Amino acid sequence: MRILGDAQVIIGNPQVLVHVEKITAEKVPVSGDLNEIVEALEKHSDKDVVMLTSGDPLFYGVSRYLCDKLGKDRFHVIPHVSSMQLAFARIKESWDDAHLANLANQPLESVVAAARISEAIGLFTTEEIPPREVAKTLLGHDLDYFHAYVCENLGSPNECVTQGDLKEISEQTFGPLNVMILVRKPDVPDRPMSLVGKRKFGNPDDVFRQAKPKRGLLTPMEVRCIALSLMDLGDSSVVWDVGAGSGSVSIEAGMIAEKGSIYAIEMDAEDHGLIRANIEAFGVKNVQAVLGKAPDAWADLPDPDCVFIGGTGRQVRGICEQAMTRIKPGGRIVCNLSSIENLAEVHQLFDSEMEAAKVTMVNISHATYQLERHRFEASNPTFLVSAKKPLKKS
Repeated sequence: MRILGDAQVIIGNPQVLVHVEKITAEKVPVSGDLNEIVEALEKHSDKDVVMLTSGDPLFYGVSRYLCDKLGKDRFHVIPHVSSMQLAFARIKESWDDAHLANLANQPLESVVAAARISEAIGLFTTEEIPPREVAKTLLGHDLDYFHAYVCENLGSPNECVTQGDLKEISEQTFGPLNVMILVRKPDVPDRPMSLVGKRKFGNPDDVFRQAKPKRGLLTPMEVRCIALSLMDLGDSSVVWDVGAGSGSVSIEAGMIAEKGSIYAIEMDAEDHGLIRANIEAFGVKNVQAVLGKAPDAWADLPDPDCVFIGGTGRQVRGICEQAMTRIKPGGRIVCNLSSIENLAEVHQLFDSEMEAAKVTMVNISHATYQLERHRFEASNPTFLVSAKKPLKKS
């Protein structure tokens, strides 16, 4: 308040300036356009200027842009408690691992994608995309498993917190100054998006039914495409997918090897059920879900032309060794690994016992749009190790 009282010029959104009407400084209203804000600051650079914003200026706020545009030495940042922090405090929910987004500079589609793997989501909504629109969009994607809170006018005398399921929120209207929080209901599995435009391979991750967020149980689309190419599938290939998770590799292998037989081997009963649901959703008749632990689970299966192994455990080398005894001569093994320890062990095994051992590191980054700039967020790197079983000597 002392700094505001000493200011000669106060720049801000009209909704913010209304709170400092009694202060004698010149008021300069601006919209959310960042270039307009910079022009206003430059125009009054010979005076003591305060740029007044709501929430935290360094949390999806204007300060990052001003730091880049004008330089950090041009101003001081004096934050208050952010409205996002206040909102989570009001509903008494942790936001340690919450997905946080500002719909003023991030597309609603990114929130839909995040909703499939997030336990909690915190959103700055906008007048163009209010809470009711967010709720309708999520419901339209069959994402009805969130309890919603809309926190209006946080910190002011007319503060209000509304809670309900998404259908209830989709039918209500809220004030423009709000934070929306979505908290996933416990023990509710994910639901896939529409299968319209289904591809033989490289389907988006969202079209597969997945367990309540268990990161790593679904082979990502980009990794899946490369793995399937390394598997060198034929029209009638017999394929084992060991540690199949949600079955995405099995299903796409089944669509490529239309006359073949694909066995999705999974020891987790819940995931085994999801594999069966995905098989039914995609209508692949040549994929069979096998509940059990390798190698016992494959004892009665026909010898494979190709084996895909999801290698997240310490026993992955042993599984590869046992699979090598069953795979047909000339057949291929492709192993998806996340640790360098497993990578070293499996590559050493393949290099000594198999042919054409190859390692591919897959490191994918996706663009996100923030403050009128595109930035790239990298996914964790993964390793694909592939090799071919030698043909029998004549």
